[in-house]
Amino acid sequence: MTTTGTLRTAPPSSPGPATAAKARFWDRMARKYAASPIADKGGYEKTLARTRALLGPEHRVLEIGCGTGTTALSLGRPCYGRLVATDVSPEMIAIAREKLAAAPQPDLEFQVADADAPVFGEACYDAVLAFNVLHLVSDLDAALTSARRALVPGGLFISKTPCLSDMNPLVAWVLLPVMRLFRKAPPVLCFRATDLQAALTRNGLEIVAVEHHATKGKDWRPFIVARKRGPADG
Repeated sequence: MTTTGTLRTAPPSSPGPATAAKARFWDRMARKYAASPIADKGGYEKTLARTRALLGPEHRVLEIGCGTGTTALSLGRPCYGRLVATDVSPEMIAIAREKLAAAPQPDLEFQVADADAPVFGEACYDAVLAFNVLHLVSDLDAALTSARRALVPGGLFISKTPCLSDMNPLVAWVLLPVMRLFRKAPPVLCFRATDLQAALTRNGLEIVAVEHHATKGKDWRPFIVARKRGPADG
Protein backbone atom coordinates (compact mmCIF):
# COMPACT_ATOMS: atom_id res chain seq x y z
CA MET A 1 0.00 0.00 0.00
CA THR A 2 1.29 3.41 -0.93
CA THR A 3 1.43 6.55 1.15
CA THR A 4 2.38 9.02 -1.56
CA GLY A 5 0.30 12.10 -2.20
CA THR A 6 -1.43 14.61 0.01
CA LEU A 7 -3.89 13.52 2.65
CA ARG A 8 -7.35 14.82 1.81
CA THR A 9 -10.07 15.08 4.41
CA ALA A 10 -13.79 15.74 4.35
CA PRO A 11 -14.57 19.26 3.08
CA PRO A 12 -17.27 21.32 4.77
CA SER A 13 -20.68 21.17 3.12
CA SER A 14 -24.33 21.88 3.87
CA PRO A 15 -25.99 18.70 5.13
CA GLY A 16 -29.04 17.32 3.35
CA PRO A 17 -32.27 16.50 5.21
CA ALA A 18 -31.31 12.88 5.94
CA THR A 19 -27.87 13.86 7.23
CA ALA A 20 -29.36 16.63 9.35
CA ALA A 21 -31.91 14.24 10.88
CA LYS A 22 -29.19 11.72 11.78
CA ALA A 23 -27.06 14.46 13.26
CA ARG A 24 -29.92 15.73 15.43
CA PHE A 25 -30.62 12.24 16.80
CA TRP A 26 -27.01 11.53 17.71
CA ASP A 27 -26.47 15.04 19.06
CA ARG A 28 -29.25 14.31 21.57
CA MET A 29 -27.69 10.99 22.49
CA ALA A 30 -24.04 12.06 22.53
CA ARG A 31 -23.42 12.72 26.24
CA LYS A 32 -25.32 9.60 27.31
CA TYR A 33 -23.50 7.57 24.66
CA ALA A 34 -20.13 8.87 25.86
CA ALA A 35 -20.91 7.81 29.44
CA SER A 36 -22.07 4.28 28.51
CA PRO A 37 -19.63 1.47 29.38
CA ILE A 38 -18.40 -0.95 26.73
CA ALA A 39 -20.60 -4.05 27.05
CA ASP A 40 -17.90 -6.59 26.12
CA LYS A 41 -14.58 -5.10 27.13
CA GLY A 42 -12.66 -8.29 26.31
CA GLY A 43 -14.11 -8.45 22.81
CA TYR A 44 -13.40 -4.76 22.27
CA GLU A 45 -9.77 -5.14 23.31
CA LYS A 46 -9.40 -8.09 20.92
CA THR A 47 -10.77 -5.94 18.10
CA LEU A 48 -8.35 -3.13 18.94
CA ALA A 49 -5.39 -5.52 18.99
CA ARG A 50 -6.39 -7.11 15.70
CA THR A 51 -6.83 -3.69 14.07
CA ARG A 52 -3.45 -2.50 15.30
CA ALA A 53 -1.86 -5.60 13.78
CA LEU A 54 -3.32 -4.72 10.38
CA LEU A 55 -2.02 -1.15 10.37
CA GLY A 56 1.43 0.37 10.23
CA PRO A 57 3.15 3.66 11.07
CA GLU A 58 3.20 4.63 7.38
CA HIS A 59 -0.57 4.28 6.93
CA ARG A 60 -3.09 7.05 6.39
CA VAL A 61 -6.29 5.93 8.08
CA LEU A 62 -9.88 7.13 7.89
CA GLU A 63 -12.49 6.13 10.48
CA ILE A 64 -16.17 6.63 9.62
CA GLY A 65 -18.79 6.73 12.37
CA CYS A 66 -16.21 7.32 15.11
CA GLY A 67 -18.77 8.41 17.73
CA THR A 68 -17.03 10.12 20.63
CA GLY A 69 -13.61 8.96 19.49
CA THR A 70 -13.00 6.04 21.85
CA THR A 71 -11.51 3.72 19.23
CA ALA A 72 -9.45 6.37 17.46
CA LEU A 73 -7.97 7.50 20.76
CA SER A 74 -7.41 3.92 21.95
CA LEU A 75 -5.60 2.74 18.82
CA GLY A 76 -2.73 5.15 19.37
CA ARG A 77 0.45 5.48 17.39
CA PRO A 78 2.60 3.90 16.00
CA CYS A 79 -0.12 1.86 14.25
CA TYR A 80 -0.84 4.76 11.89
CA GLY A 81 0.90 7.74 10.39
CA ARG A 82 -2.22 9.88 10.16
CA LEU A 83 -5.76 9.19 11.38
CA VAL A 84 -8.82 11.23 10.47
CA ALA A 85 -11.87 10.13 12.47
CA THR A 86 -15.31 11.33 11.36
CA ASP A 87 -18.89 11.26 12.56
CA VAL A 88 -22.17 12.76 11.38
CA SER A 89 -22.87 14.28 14.82
CA PRO A 90 -21.19 17.61 15.67
CA GLU A 91 -21.81 16.93 19.36
CA MET A 92 -20.10 13.53 19.15
CA ILE A 93 -17.12 15.19 17.46
CA ALA A 94 -17.09 17.95 20.09
CA ILE A 95 -16.78 15.30 22.82
CA ALA A 96 -14.04 13.50 20.88
CA ARG A 97 -12.12 16.76 20.54
CA GLU A 98 -12.50 17.37 24.29
CA LYS A 99 -10.91 13.97 24.94
CA LEU A 100 -8.13 14.71 22.46
CA ALA A 101 -7.42 18.07 24.06
CA ALA A 102 -7.12 16.37 27.45
CA ALA A 103 -4.66 13.78 26.09
CA PRO A 104 -3.17 15.12 22.83
CA GLN A 105 -2.06 12.67 20.17
CA PRO A 106 -0.06 13.82 17.15
CA ASP A 107 -1.52 13.15 13.73
CA LEU A 108 -5.05 12.41 14.98
CA GLU A 109 -7.93 14.71 14.12
CA PHE A 110 -11.71 14.59 14.34
CA GLN A 111 -14.05 15.96 11.68
CA VAL A 112 -17.80 16.12 11.11
CA ALA A 113 -18.76 14.04 8.05
CA ASP A 114 -21.55 11.67 7.06
CA ALA A 115 -20.58 8.08 6.22
CA ASP A 116 -23.32 8.16 3.55
CA ALA A 117 -21.79 11.12 1.71
CA PRO A 118 -18.98 10.71 -0.87
CA VAL A 119 -16.77 13.38 0.71
CA PHE A 120 -13.56 11.53 1.51
CA GLY A 121 -11.66 11.97 -1.73
CA GLU A 122 -10.25 9.46 -4.20
CA ALA A 123 -7.51 6.99 -3.22
CA CYS A 124 -6.45 9.03 -0.19
CA TYR A 125 -6.25 6.36 2.53
CA ASP A 126 -4.47 3.08 3.16
CA ALA A 127 -7.22 1.87 5.50
CA VAL A 128 -10.82 2.77 6.28
CA LEU A 129 -12.29 1.72 9.65
CA ALA A 130 -16.04 1.28 10.14
CA PHE A 131 -16.98 0.06 13.61
CA ASN A 132 -20.64 -0.21 14.64
CA VAL A 133 -21.81 2.11 11.88
CA LEU A 134 -22.74 0.19 8.71
CA HIS A 135 -26.19 -0.73 10.07
CA LEU A 136 -26.80 2.99 10.65
CA VAL A 137 -26.14 4.31 7.16
CA SER A 138 -29.04 5.18 4.86
CA ASP A 139 -27.68 3.25 1.87
CA LEU A 140 -25.20 0.43 2.51
CA ASP A 141 -24.02 0.20 -1.09
CA ALA A 142 -23.46 3.94 -1.34
CA ALA A 143 -21.50 4.01 1.91
CA LEU A 144 -19.31 1.09 0.83
CA THR A 145 -18.72 2.67 -2.57
CA SER A 146 -17.62 5.90 -0.89
CA ALA A 147 -15.26 3.99 1.40
CA ARG A 148 -13.81 1.98 -1.49
CA ARG A 149 -13.15 5.12 -3.51
CA ALA A 150 -11.32 6.64 -0.55
CA LEU A 151 -8.93 3.67 -0.44
CA VAL A 152 -5.76 3.26 -2.46
CA PRO A 153 -5.62 0.04 -4.52
CA GLY A 154 -4.90 -2.77 -2.09
CA GLY A 155 -6.10 -0.67 0.84
CA LEU A 156 -8.00 -2.32 3.68
CA PHE A 157 -11.60 -1.82 4.76
CA ILE A 158 -11.87 -2.99 8.38
CA SER A 159 -15.32 -3.26 9.93
CA LYS A 160 -17.25 -4.69 12.85
CA THR A 161 -20.98 -4.44 12.31
CA PRO A 162 -24.13 -5.54 14.18
CA CYS A 163 -25.99 -7.88 11.82
CA LEU A 164 -29.44 -7.42 13.30
CA SER A 165 -31.19 -10.06 11.20
CA ASP A 166 -28.95 -12.68 12.82
CA MET A 167 -30.33 -11.71 16.23
CA ASN A 168 -33.62 -12.71 17.81
CA PRO A 169 -36.27 -11.58 15.25
CA LEU A 170 -38.18 -9.81 18.03
CA VAL A 171 -35.30 -7.36 18.40
CA ALA A 172 -35.12 -6.36 14.73
CA TRP A 173 -38.82 -6.43 13.88
CA VAL A 174 -40.57 -5.55 17.16
CA LEU A 175 -38.28 -3.89 19.71
CA LEU A 176 -36.46 -1.56 17.32
CA PRO A 177 -39.64 -0.21 15.64
CA VAL A 178 -41.15 0.49 19.06
CA MET A 179 -37.97 2.27 20.19
CA ARG A 180 -38.00 4.33 16.99
CA LEU A 181 -41.62 5.30 17.64
CA PHE A 182 -40.52 6.84 20.93
CA ARG A 183 -37.36 8.36 19.41
CA LYS A 184 -35.12 6.04 21.40
CA ALA A 185 -33.48 4.46 18.35
CA PRO A 186 -32.35 5.76 14.95
CA PRO A 187 -33.30 4.24 11.59
CA VAL A 188 -31.33 1.02 11.15
CA LEU A 189 -30.62 -1.47 8.39
CA CYS A 190 -31.42 -5.09 9.24
CA PHE A 191 -29.23 -7.59 7.39
CA ARG A 192 -27.43 -10.87 7.97
CA ALA A 193 -23.67 -11.33 8.03
CA THR A 194 -23.93 -13.10 4.67
CA ASP A 195 -25.78 -10.07 3.25
CA LEU A 196 -23.02 -7.76 4.46
CA GLN A 197 -20.31 -9.92 2.91
CA ALA A 198 -22.21 -9.94 -0.39
CA ALA A 199 -22.48 -6.13 -0.27
CA LEU A 200 -18.74 -5.78 0.32
CA THR A 201 -17.97 -8.05 -2.61
CA ARG A 202 -20.30 -6.37 -5.10
CA ASN A 203 -18.80 -3.00 -4.18
CA GLY A 204 -15.29 -3.98 -5.18
CA LEU A 205 -13.96 -5.18 -1.82
CA GLU A 206 -12.39 -8.63 -1.57
CA ILE A 207 -12.98 -10.29 1.80
CA VAL A 208 -9.75 -11.58 3.32
CA ALA A 209 -10.85 -12.40 6.90
CA VAL A 210 -14.05 -12.87 8.89
CA GLU A 211 -13.57 -13.19 12.64
CA HIS A 212 -15.63 -13.17 15.81
CA HIS A 213 -14.21 -11.38 18.82
CA ALA A 214 -17.00 -11.60 21.41
CA THR A 215 -15.94 -12.99 24.78
CA LYS A 216 -19.48 -13.52 26.04
CA GLY A 217 -22.87 -14.33 24.52
CA LYS A 218 -23.66 -14.98 20.87
CA ASP A 219 -21.51 -12.96 18.50
CA TRP A 220 -23.62 -11.27 15.82
CA ARG A 221 -21.05 -8.55 15.06
CA PRO A 222 -18.49 -10.06 12.68
CA PHE A 223 -15.10 -8.42 12.34
CA ILE A 224 -14.43 -8.32 8.59
CA VAL A 225 -11.27 -7.35 6.77
CA ALA A 226 -11.66 -6.60 3.07
CA ARG A 227 -9.21 -5.36 0.45
CA LYS A 228 -9.82 -2.93 -2.36
CA ARG A 229 -9.09 -4.71 -5.57
CA GLY A 230 -6.52 -3.02 -7.78
CA PRO A 231 -6.18 -2.85 -11.57
CA ALA A 232 -4.22 -6.11 -11.61
CA ASP A 233 -7.12 -7.93 -9.95
CA GLY A 234 -9.41 -7.41 -12.93
